[in-house]
Amino acid sequence: MKALRIVLTQSKAHYRKEESVTNKMTYPLPPFSTVIGALHKACNFKEYQPMDLSIQGSFASLVKQPYTDYCFLDSVMDDRGLLVKLKASDLQCNAFDKVAEAVSSKGNSFRNNITIQIYNQMLIDEYIGLKNLNDQLDEFKKNRLAKIYELFKKRKKTISEKKKQLDKKSDEYLSWDNREKEIKAKEKLIEDRFNLFKKENYTDKISAFTSLTTSLRFYEVLHDVKLIIHVKSDDTTLSTIKENIYNLKAIGRSEDFVDVIECEYAEFSDRISKEVKSQYSAYLSYDSIKEETIFLNEKGSGISASGTKYWLNKNYDRNSGKRVFDKKTVVYASNHVIEEISNNVLFDGNYIVNFC
Repeated sequence: MKALRIVLTQSKAHYRKEESVTNKMTYPLPPFSTVIGALHKACNFKEYQPMDLSIQGSFASLVKQPYTDYCFLDSVMDDRGLLVKLKASDLQCNAFDKVAEAVSSKGNSFRNNITIQIYNQMLIDEYIGLKNLNDQLDEFKKNRLAKIYELFKKRKKTISEKKKQLDKKSDEYLSWDNREKEIKAKEKLIEDRFNLFKKENYTDKISAFTSLTTSLRFYEVLHDVKLIIHVKSDDTTLSTIKENIYNLKAIGRSEDFVDVIECEYAEFSDRISKEVKSQYSAYLSYDSIKEETIFLNEKGSGISASGTKYWLNKNYDRNSGKRVFDKKTVVYASNHVIEEISNNVLFDGNYIVNFC
C-alpha cells in the first residue's frame, strides 16, 4: 500500500466548528474535508479524487482573538445605526463608504438630518434626494396615474358590456375587441414606463444604501501548529499531490498559511515488536477504538484515558442538488497506544497511522 506523509507547520490556524456563531470555535486539528479541499485546490483537481486520511499533530496554545463582525441589514433604519453606501451593491462585495451615523439614543433621522454625524455630505445629499424622489413618484402614481387607470377601467368595462351583446364573429365585435386590446396595451405601456423609470432612478440606486450594525465577536485561534497528514489514494493521485504540494498555501482560513516541511512516500512496518505510543494527538477511528486495535492508555498503567468524540465531514456529493457530506465518527485523543498492525492501524517507523 502506498501513502504520502506530509509534515507541515502553521504559525496560527482556525478550523471552524460549523455550529459555532458568536464565538467561532476551532477543532484541535483540521477536519478531513478541510484537508481534502486544500489538497484538491493545490492540485487543481476538477473532480473529487477518493482518498483516506490520517491526521495528527499538536499546537502550543489556543487564544481567543477578538474581531468586529459587520452585518448589513436588508433595509435602512432611518433613526439608528450607521448608514453606509456599498461600493458594488450588485456584486457580492462588502466594501462600503460611511455616510452618516445616528448619535442619540432616540429621535435621530438621516433623512431629516436630526442628531446624526455626517461623514460624507455628498452621499447623504444623494440619499435624501432619492427618498424625496420616491415620495414624488408615490404622489404621481396616487394622483395622476390612478386617474388614468380609473379611466382605462371604465372604458374596458363599457367595451366589455358592448361585446356581450354582439356576435363574436361579427365585424363590430372584432372592432370593439381590437379597441379593448389597444387600451390594455396603452395601460401596460404606461405602467412599464413608470416602473422602469422608478427602477433606474430610485430602486437600483437606493439599494446601494443600507444600515450597518457591528458587534464584538471572537475567534479561537491555535498557535504554533504542527500537522502530520498521511494520504492514502491511487498512484496517480498521490503522484499529483507530491508534485503540487508547494501549491498548498493554507489550511483553514485563507490567511492560515502553511510551511511544508516534508512530503514523502511512507514505508509501513509489517509488524511491531512492542507497544508503540503516539507522540501527537490524533483523530482516531471510533471503530478502531471499539475493536481495541487502538488503546487510549498504556495497558497496566492504571491511568484512565479518554478523548473527545467528533462527527467530521469528509467528502460530499450533489446527487440531491445539495451538498450531502459523508461523515466520519472519530475520537480526538493523545497518548494512544497500539500493540499490533491491522488494516487501518499502521506504523511508519515514526508515527501511528490510523486511516479514516
